[in-house]
Amino acid sequence: MASEAAAGAFEAIDAALAVLRAEVANAGAARTVRGQATNDPLAAIADDCLDILAGAARTEARLAALKAEAAATYADSARSIAPPDMPVQAQEMSIAAEIGCVLAIGDQAADALLAQSYALATSLPLTLEALKAGTISWQHARVMVDEASTLAPDAAAALEAHFLDPETPQPARGCPAGEMPAYRFRRKARGWRERNHPDSIEQRHARGAADRCLEFAPEQDGMARLSAYLPADKASAIWNRFTAIARGLQGPNEERTLTQLRADLFAATALRGGSGCTGCTGGSPETHDAGSPPQGLADSPAPRAQVLVTVPVFSLLGATDEPAMLDGYGPIPASLARDLVANGADSFYRVLVDPRDGAPLEIGRTSYRLTKAMRRWLRLRDGKCPFPGCSNHSLDNEADHLLAWHHGGTTGISNLGQPCPKHHRLRHTSRWRPTPATKNEPPGWISPAGRKYKSEHQDWEPPALPHPLKARAGTLHGSSPFAAMPVSSGTVDYFRLPPSIGESSLAEYLAAR
Repeated sequence: MASEAAAGAFEAIDAALAVLRAEVANAGAARTVRGQATNDPLAAIADDCLDILAGAARTEARLAALKAEAAATYADSARSIAPPDMPVQAQEMSIAAEIGCVLAIGDQAADALLAQSYALATSLPLTLEALKAGTISWQHARVMVDEASTLAPDAAAALEAHFLDPETPQPARGCPAGEMPAYRFRRKARGWRERNHPDSIEQRHARGAADRCLEFAPEQDGMARLSAYLPADKASAIWNRFTAIARGLQGPNEERTLTQLRADLFAATALRGGSGCTGCTGGSPETHDAGSPPQGLADSPAPRAQVLVTVPVFSLLGATDEPAMLDGYGPIPASLARDLVANGADSFYRVLVDPRDGAPLEIGRTSYRLTKAMRRWLRLRDGKCPFPGCSNHSLDNEADHLLAWHHGGTTGISNLGQPCPKHHRLRHTSRWRPTPATKNEPPGWISPAGRKYKSEHQDWEPPALPHPLKARAGTLHGSSPFAAMPVSSGTVDYFRLPPSIGESSLAEYLAAR
């Protein structure tokens, strides 16, 4: 190694790893667990192992930042010392080949690493600093690079600030970016990008719709994969439809899993043009030919799929082009949402949102049983199962009293969660327990080890106003609409006397039409 200091640093890292391995293997004596003394050595070791896992994750992130900086610096140095008559393409191939050989990765992976390292070093300073601090992982950093790659520098900076700068005017809510799985962070970052992209979502959607396709890919063991690239509303409706039918088929005599049922239903519908095996009962996967509609297929109508869409009222009226929110997906063009409403989507619900922060409003009840309106409100509040990292859409989830009814719990939004069946069972069959919720925030979770994990929150934003009303709101409340209206951390109160800016502006706009 060229530098003695670098060699010594890596030797120190090796020594530290040896200490940590010994700590993992140490049965220990009386120690503390979560700040409390314990004489249970196994509980102490279990707690130490969780601490070591968390520390290892931070160290991996810091090493990833080091790799990115070293790769970017090496690439700059190699370009500087390259012969002046060497073609640029040859330079880049040589640099990627050297990186690939050192890290034992392929050319494509080396090219991707160099591109990601360059982006972090030159245009995403907050992401690189978070990686150095160990608060996000390399996977999270890659998500930020991907989502910022098509944005102008100022838009990329705004994307970074929203998720990584707590001092920004509108920071992301709920679970911090680095504390949710990277695939969940990708959904949140992509949703923000869709809403705030400088190019119109209508134009981008039109380009994407032109690329719609159906793809076939052979797989191992006599299997193949069929995938469709479709507009989000159609894809969500198809997925929800097959999920609803498959859930209805599950029972004590049905051996197939929900995933297998979806696949069989899709095959039967596509090959026979039917509505799925809504009348079949029981049987193993071998007894159901996916190409033959089971008994009752033609006799039983399939349930209509639900597609929950939240549309800002001015966008619904065509006064603005603000994106709507498709449940389980994210932002969609306003024209697509207007089409869903105009064509009589029976799952469209009129939802008023608070003009200060875009959060849906409370629908209160006092009885034990939830009404349909309350269930819909829970879907709007949470968007998905609130367990950390779970992606189960809210359509499939189950309402749950956080504080049990027989222990004095009420049937109010602040005492309700909507975990998926898997995490609902986890809550009642283990020592995992939810934390309190609010009217705008889903519950977090406390593990059996006593560690607290935050849930994701919907990334609501104040709705956009048409230009005439925006100007009026600006004259009454400063340069920014609703700037003088503080956002409550708990209850939102849309209706009040005198009417709010949102109410009076909406009435004024409707009266003029």
